[in-house]
Amino acid sequence: MKTGIVIKSTGSWFDVRDESGHITNCRIKGKFRTSNIRSTNPVAVGDNVSFDFEDNNTGVITEISERKNYIIRKASNLSKESQVIAANIDQVFLLVTLKMPETTTMFIDRFLITAEAYSIPTILIFNKIDIYNDTLKERLSELKTIYSAIGYKCIEISVIENINIETLKEELNNKTTLISGNSGVGKSSLINKFDPIINQKTGIISSSHNKGKHTTTFAEMFELSYGGYIIDTPGIKGFGLIDFGKYDLFHYFPEIFKESAKCQYNNCIHVNEPSCAVKNAVEKGIISEERYYNYLTILHQDDEKYRK
Repeated sequence: MKTGIVIKSTGSWFDVRDESGHITNCRIKGKFRTSNIRSTNPVAVGDNVSFDFEDNNTGVITEISERKNYIIRKASNLSKESQVIAANIDQVFLLVTLKMPETTTMFIDRFLITAEAYSIPTILIFNKIDIYNDTLKERLSELKTIYSAIGYKCIEISVIENINIETLKEELNNKTTLISGNSGVGKSSLINKFDPIINQKTGIISSSHNKGKHTTTFAEMFELSYGGYIIDTPGIKGFGLIDFGKYDLFHYFPEIFKESAKCQYNNCIHVNEPSCAVKNAVEKGIISEERYYNYLTILHQDDEKYRK
């Protein structure tokens, strides 16, 4: 039996790199498919696994080590419960674009909730600033003010014009970083900039819908020549939350959680309760109205409706 890390997932097969750097193409032992893991992918990129060799030089994954963290979302496959995007990561680069396509704050906040739940630091990367007009620049400034005020590092970049790419490389050094975002925000193009040894396919934007066409069809981990790893994932069109109760949700909005300590009632969920410090903070501009609106929407929104 050997051990290694999953560096690529294509759904039913997984590339596992062992300590010597050798890569073995592995499948999952049957028990994972029939166990109580309610997931479309019980094994994810970043997982540490044990595997046995088969006669044809492929392998069979027999055990998954306990994960230190992971990013998970509601699966699009309705027969399953969840999809693990990646495991055992040090940080996330969440790519955001305000045009071609537009990343909504609802998408950003849903992603950040999951990252907060597993204490995974997230940096918001605002791409395509080279095409922003004055209105979009003003919106960019507004979003950076909102998110930096609650502790999220915000970096604006242009892959086309090489703006702040070196700054991002410094953030990657000696860390395992998940690169995520909507389809079409420029993940593959950005990853190509990080290291010349990486040659990802880049896509085009659908001119009819201004939405990205998927160019990455599976998750894959790349080693950087200057230290560290990046995990590229398929573009996400929606981010459905899973396993968040209504009394827990506000814990993952740092600014709401902070103000909630001043609420009169311990079980306040900051909707209609009297003497709610959170609602008071929204009225005073201490908490962003947009973030609070997203919190209320997520609190009341059925995930089934969200996916539709």
